[in-house]
Amino acid sequence: MAEKDPGRTATDVDWREVSRLVLTSREMDRIEEEELVPARKVLYQFSARGHDLAQVLLGLRLGRGDGVFGYYRSRPLLLALGVPLADALGSGMGLAGGYSDGRDIGAVFNFPNPDGAQALPMCGGVGAQYTPAAGWAQAIAYKASVLGEADEAIAIVLGGDASCATGGFWSALTIATTQQLPLLFYIEDNGYGISVPSDYQTPGRSIAANLAAFSGLAILDGDGTDPAEASALIDRAVNHVRTRRSPMLLRLTVPRLEGHSFQDTQTYKNKDQIAAEWARDPLPKLKRQAARMQLGEDAWADLEREAAWQVQAAVAEAEARGVSSPDWVATNVFFEGEMQAVGGQWNSGYSPPPETSEPAPAGQRINMVTAIRRTLEQELEANPRVLVFGEDVGPKGGVHAVTLGLQERFGADRVFDTSLNEEGIVGRAVGMALAGLMPVPEIQFRKYAEPATEQIHDCGTIRWRTNNRFAAPMVLRVPGGFFKCGDPWHSMTNEVEFVHNPGWKVAVPSNAEDAVGLLRGSLRGNDPVLFFEHRAMLDDAWARRPWPGDDYVLPFGQAKKTRSGDAITIVTWGAMVPRCEAAAQGISADVIDLRTLMPWDREMVLDSVCRTRRCLIVHEDLRTGGFGAEIAAVVADEAFLDLDAPVARVTMPDIPSPHHPSLLEAVLPGPASIRAEIDRLMGF
Repeated sequence: MAEKDPGRTATDVDWREVSRLVLTSREMDRIEEEELVPARKVLYQFSARGHDLAQVLLGLRLGRGDGVFGYYRSRPLLLALGVPLADALGSGMGLAGGYSDGRDIGAVFNFPNPDGAQALPMCGGVGAQYTPAAGWAQAIAYKASVLGEADEAIAIVLGGDASCATGGFWSALTIATTQQLPLLFYIEDNGYGISVPSDYQTPGRSIAANLAAFSGLAILDGDGTDPAEASALIDRAVNHVRTRRSPMLLRLTVPRLEGHSFQDTQTYKNKDQIAAEWARDPLPKLKRQAARMQLGEDAWADLEREAAWQVQAAVAEAEARGVSSPDWVATNVFFEGEMQAVGGQWNSGYSPPPETSEPAPAGQRINMVTAIRRTLEQELEANPRVLVFGEDVGPKGGVHAVTLGLQERFGADRVFDTSLNEEGIVGRAVGMALAGLMPVPEIQFRKYAEPATEQIHDCGTIRWRTNNRFAAPMVLRVPGGFFKCGDPWHSMTNEVEFVHNPGWKVAVPSNAEDAVGLLRGSLRGNDPVLFFEHRAMLDDAWARRPWPGDDYVLPFGQAKKTRSGDAITIVTWGAMVPRCEAAAQGISADVIDLRTLMPWDREMVLDSVCRTRRCLIVHEDLRTGGFGAEIAAVVADEAFLDLDAPVARVTMPDIPSPHHPSLLEAVLPGPASIRAEIDRLMGF
């Protein structure tokens, strides 16, 4: 049940430091609103007035190893964690430094802090912070139980009352309670989601009351504007999660004393509502609390002057840094050789085994299922930071049997089932990766990735938007494509959606050998990878290959010619490779299997087209906006004068995948339709 009793009074609080930080936060808000925003030096400003007292109290309770997942109104907490004022202000001004170097909205902050609690990369999307926080909490538990890195660290996630209506909140709540993770849900309830009152977000306006019967979750509920009560509740909440290693939700009611952002005039509130909110301003209450703790009027005035002077000095320091140079704005999209400040699977004393880019085929031909399973098994054995998880990957071994037997060998801590929630699968993987693990989440079918789109996008941008201070390398395994039949739910490919997400590498192996090399390289890399496992090729006879060796790693961006010729270039990947080979029988053709789409082997394609003077692109995805259009644009742009015929494509039409096999084969690119297009191009 929700507990209203504030418990013991936190007499050990340094009220002078609390007052200094709150006054500093207020002065930063003031100077931004009155000076920097009007001068267009700050483009997005989010006042923390009303939220500031409780956040400062929370930040001062946290310590080394704790991971904080905040949101755009979390600056008072950041100040309590030790973020330098010039960095906090400079970030909002888009200047060099400030932990985003002008790349991200200043309020969406990050703070690698080896000496204290870390502020993990924030997200601009409401509710997107919750499942990564659950992943960080699970990483803490895993490191303690399996790696022997026991400590008292916890995860903390901040959110407003409106964020409690998001899928991310409910997904993280399910993960934290079913797994009993050390995660504190810190809910700042100001009664509004921009202009929408909380009646539209939470029935009865209190998430604490509604969750009173939620199994496995302790709850505290109180006033975030009362210094003594807020301090005591925060103390109890942090101690509960830290000592009992189980989740808690702490809801504190606070007023939002300004608009959602500086541009928000709050015309949706009447004068009485605004007056009632200002009557709950925690600052006068803090001043009275400080006075009770022997911090008199003179000392308070000194703190006000100190805060004003320090903020003005920080503005000058930030402005002296200047605007970040555009020369490097395109750097750090992918790993460039310098390890990020936090996380990364190789910075824990573990070195990857030897590797070679030359396959050494041995033994009988194996299918892709066996090849992927064996590679996962070897990397799980070699690297204790690798974890495999998803729906039905445990005792069942996955619906495609790829993970069969892995849980039995490595245990449920390392190969485990998840709740049916793709937001939670990918989001928790982000948190684990930020904590230095190598997560291998599985999305059961390609279409099921749609609920995780926000997490996938955010994950890919982490390295860039934090300028390599953080990164979240993982291998996201996604089976998809047609099989014996099709349908709109299990058979889509749409690889281009992932290619279009900055920071993600995309692998599309067509056979067992390539699957081994690409998967092993992905598991030893330092970037997020979308590993597409085509359902039609998992047990296909054509895709079978001998085991390529225990050290084989295939570099990304390195295509392969499966046939060589000089009359036409056929570019393809995945399940279309054997169909293109069949269509090219009797033709002098280069058949190029791209193997990876991000990056893709432009050099091999262009070199081939300049020699054959004809280019045909074949893919299973829809025609409009498919990745073939990108290839065609590059060929037309860079090899136009070498072409003797237009660049052509054979693809699925712009329709969902039909279910009945006869309908499916009628629209899939097949040897006959591919050959017809080859003959047409050869006739030019």
